[in-house]
Amino acid sequence: MAQKIKKSVFNFCMLCLIAAGIFLLINSRVYATPISSVSSLSESTITRPESIDTSQTSRNPRSHAPEASSFILFSTGIMGYLIRFARRRFQEFKRGFDVVVSVIGLIITSPLILSAAILTKIISPKGTVFFRQERVGKNGAIFYIFKLRTMRPDAEKATGAVWAKENDPRLIPFIGKLFRKGHIDELPQLINVLHGEMSIVGPRPERPEFVVKLKEVIPDYEKRLAVNPGITGLAQVWHKYDETIEDVKKKIKYDLLYIRKMCLMVDIRILFKTMFVVLTGQGAR
Repeated sequence: MAQKIKKSVFNFCMLCLIAAGIFLLINSRVYATPISSVSSLSESTITRPESIDTSQTSRNPRSHAPEASSFILFSTGIMGYLIRFARRRFQEFKRGFDVVVSVIGLIITSPLILSAAILTKIISPKGTVFFRQERVGKNGAIFYIFKLRTMRPDAEKATGAVWAKENDPRLIPFIGKLFRKGHIDELPQLINVLHGEMSIVGPRPERPEFVVKLKEVIPDYEKRLAVNPGITGLAQVWHKYDETIEDVKKKIKYDLLYIRKMCLMVDIRILFKTMFVVLTGQGAR
């Protein structure tokens, strides 16, 4: 486990170096002698063609500076190679990005998680503070997701697994809605990211009971299982919570679009958009 994390962090650092190299190549400039300076040269300073020692030139072909176009072609070739390399190794870079963000996130949010756990135990002492719940991950693999409890211990005893809804009566009084509005209950999932079961960005993992039903009515549903599920995703920042099958169909379109376009910059943009959603409480149930 530790060896995998070290390798992922190394790959992430390599991606940063590649990005810096691309930035420098894009912003580099090839300078030439201004035309105005040529006119100021005296006739005596200009070497006549017949006085050039061709033997020296032939022995030292690098004595002349290359054309500006050569620099441009060279830079373009290197930049293209770096971009192709980054795309091929994206999954390793993504893993490094996930590890770095999850470690930093756990360090920063640990006081908030601890405070939320204490409040949960005080207001709802009968149940556990944290709980594990089965979810469907990459390629249909089942894993256990970690969450802060926001509902009563017997919330699904009579109804079974159902989607969250507006003003959900199953929530713990006072703090349940608050935790969901700020998405505080999702913070323990950073542990799932460290385990490699989830990513920071990706399609949200669904419960097995729902997956079985949704695969029957939505033909492309299984395609979203081609990548690791995420704590946040394109559907989460641009869509709302699932309440009907039609909502799920719209969410699938966002998930498949992300899978087609996924790259490091897309993940970073979704992460910043997620921060805005958390601060404004959009989409909370």
